[in-house]
Amino acid sequence: MAQGGSMESASARYELTLDALSSLITKRSRADKSNTGDRFDLLFDYLKILELEEPISQLKIIHVAGTKGKGSTCTFTESILRNCGFRTGLFTSPHLIDVRERFRLNGVEICEEKFLEYFWWCYDRLKEKINDDVPMPTYFRFLALLAFKIFAAEQVDVAILEVGLGGKFDATNVVQTPIVCGISSLGYDHMEILGNTLGEIAGEKAGIFKHMIPAFTVPQPDEAMHVLEEKASKLNVHLQVAHPLDARLLNGLKLALEGEHQYLNAGLAVALCSTWLQRTGHPITNLNQTGSLPEQFIKGLTTASLQGRAQIVRDQFTDIENPGDLVFYLDGAHSPESMEVCAKWFSLCIKEDNQQPNLNYQAQDYTESSNEVAQKHIDERSKDTAQILLFNCMSVRDPQLLLPRLMRTCVSHGICFKKALFVPNISVYHKVGSHTLPTIDPQVDLSWQFALQRLWENLMQGDKGGEASNTDQVCEEVKDDTGMSIRSCKNSSVFSSLPLAIKWLRDTAQKDRLVCFRVMLAFWDYICLRLYGLLLQKFAGHLYNKVLVTGSLHLVGDVLRLIKK
Repeated sequence: MAQGGSMESASARYELTLDALSSLITKRSRADKSNTGDRFDLLFDYLKILELEEPISQLKIIHVAGTKGKGSTCTFTESILRNCGFRTGLFTSPHLIDVRERFRLNGVEICEEKFLEYFWWCYDRLKEKINDDVPMPTYFRFLALLAFKIFAAEQVDVAILEVGLGGKFDATNVVQTPIVCGISSLGYDHMEILGNTLGEIAGEKAGIFKHMIPAFTVPQPDEAMHVLEEKASKLNVHLQVAHPLDARLLNGLKLALEGEHQYLNAGLAVALCSTWLQRTGHPITNLNQTGSLPEQFIKGLTTASLQGRAQIVRDQFTDIENPGDLVFYLDGAHSPESMEVCAKWFSLCIKEDNQQPNLNYQAQDYTESSNEVAQKHIDERSKDTAQILLFNCMSVRDPQLLLPRLMRTCVSHGICFKKALFVPNISVYHKVGSHTLPTIDPQVDLSWQFALQRLWENLMQGDKGGEASNTDQVCEEVKDDTGMSIRSCKNSSVFSSLPLAIKWLRDTAQKDRLVCFRVMLAFWDYICLRLYGLLLQKFAGHLYNKVLVTGSLHLVGDVLRLIKK
């Protein structure tokens, strides 16, 4: 009983902490040039209050900005240096399920006990010192300050910091003397803050460059590269281009993070790690890209872990013994360029699954007709997969740039969606997610999801490849047993909650499995028991519903939280 009370008390304290953190979330505009960085100078006041100026100067930091791939690059970098024997600290954003994911020590998210200790140490000291001129830091700024406190107190050998947004006015940019900086792939995102051109966006990202501190980037569009080189030149920064990692350097192994684009991020990570090692007095041989990689680098690249990016999760709820009936492909892509990369990854995964070797056998006691019938159904197993899209994006994104790109890329690879599901996120901007799922609002505003649905139906009624046509959709609205609404059109549905959409997917997978068994029983009269068993195993296992979850990292996190419950 006492133990249960203790657990309840710990849970209550954690919820109280998340409430305090949520109180720092504001509707104010993020730091940018138009508001003088939203008083960026305040961050240095916070460092003084927390007595972090000297500890930060002692940290050996790798600082990474970019539009796409910066989280993956940081993850590869951390894994490599950890496998080289160093104590690592990794700060990334956003989190998917629990805020503690943002703070990793030696590759593991910080434990609840330490998180609470450091959180209240920072929060209480700031609360004591605030006034009209120095208010409490906003949400992300507090998290960045907390990361510095954690890494300094835990005495990490290396701290890898992922920029939250932009670079110049990002909270992580209080760092004055990093060991090395990196800029991952640049593209169009957060344009309302960073600018409308690649040049403007590149200028904001280059804000992390420091005088004479070496920096690396990946191949960029000319407009962006020109600005990066110009900014680097003004600060005497030796800017080098890290090229994609040659897959042959992995000695037959695969990168731990899925997708061809990850070789670009891996190449940048290798360059950052090799420079960090050299500048901190730990040079490692065999770093020639045309030769071979050290064993520690290979292990780091092939064992790194990052949720929500090209992640595949088989749903255990539908059938413990056959979890392949419902498979989620999760990727938090939310820019046009990353949406195309995501679509390519998903399409190639589907094609690889459908090209698995056929079930070959020699007809012995079977009649020719039964053999032909059985083989025909086995060869057509790829037709028994259904690709389903589960999508949402923030209203500041332009779905006209996202959904056509997604559909066009999938169609170019021969992949079409049977159905698209549009849902609101469970996570809300003003509340940090807790261990418990929030209550679903039955009066939730679905106007944004209806707009996404209209766009999708127009795309589907167009040329099936990304050009929307102005067609009127015939839709119907029904309610389930709980009174929650579902609006269905020919090619899509809008669900009033994510749990309702997950329930529909699971129910659909169960129905498909029943259909499969009925088809199998139809063969019973003319196929021997042995062949029936093989068919059941092979044919039934390929009645998959393959769900691509994308458009928002918040959506990806919500799905993971639901299906892992």
